[in-house]
Amino acid sequence: MNTKSILQNQLLNEQESTVIDTLLYFDIFHYPLTADEIVQFSSGQIKNEKLQELLDTLLNRKLIYKLGQYYSLENEQRLVERREEGNRKAEEMMQKAVKYSNLIHQFPYVRSVCISGSLSKGFMDEKGDVDYFIITTPKRLWIARSLLILFKKIVLLNNHKYFCVNYFVDTTHLEIPDKNIFTATELLTLLPMTGKEVHGSLMENNQWALGYLPNYTKRVEVDEERGTRTVKRLLEKLLDNRLGDVLDDIFMRLTIKKWQNKFRHFSKEELDTALRSRKYVSKHHPQNFQKLVLEKLSQNRSQFQQQYKATLHG
Repeated sequence: MNTKSILQNQLLNEQESTVIDTLLYFDIFHYPLTADEIVQFSSGQIKNEKLQELLDTLLNRKLIYKLGQYYSLENEQRLVERREEGNRKAEEMMQKAVKYSNLIHQFPYVRSVCISGSLSKGFMDEKGDVDYFIITTPKRLWIARSLLILFKKIVLLNNHKYFCVNYFVDTTHLEIPDKNIFTATELLTLLPMTGKEVHGSLMENNQWALGYLPNYTKRVEVDEERGTRTVKRLLEKLLDNRLGDVLDDIFMRLTIKKWQNKFRHFSKEELDTALRSRKYVSKHHPQNFQKLVLEKLSQNRSQFQQQYKATLHG
């Protein structure tokens, strides 16, 4: 956030605080928002007919800036250029993401593939990866994951630019335990590529996310591509036995042991948050981005209140 002159006795009502909180969250990603996006990602109810008046008030009080059609806490035109370039790259990247999503769905025990991360929000920069949230059948999550990782390492030469399979849950454990603004945003912006009904069950099991973003409306879904699944059905049939149970346990134990050795610097709590590993879930977020974002949001909020002698609701 740019340094601004300190204004005394800034009193913000609930709706003004909601707008500021929304911009504070996306300011972490240096991402200005349109007026419609401010409503979509706000944590409180904002009436559309009052929105422009609300934004104009904050603009006049020099608490926010308008950059073309976007609003931001930073008066930096480069943020608009960065966003629009990232939006263009995301459109280009989606073609490959759809292709790889359908490929991932052909692997045994995969029941739904969703695009997550920055691409699910329509943005991609040069260093970005395509992240996938994958739902599998029960007791076979680790077989599905291991086959996908093996494919990435051998066929894709370990290139994860278009193939970052970093979050798996099974169909019987769809409720996400991390209930906060970061996880709510990530859940609600998931783009279901395959297994739309399974994705629908995921959303039903995570209605709590709407408590954080009550105005968010579902995006238009991408048409699901249909293809042959003969090999998938055959492999699932071959492992629908004790051998499949044993292999799933082995793959889980080997992966957990590897991660425990590699991330010894993580506390037990950090390990469970960033690299959660159970029979029904595999989460591989070694940068612990959730923690970083929530800490940064808290810091930005405190800085804003100190800078403007203002009190934000909530």
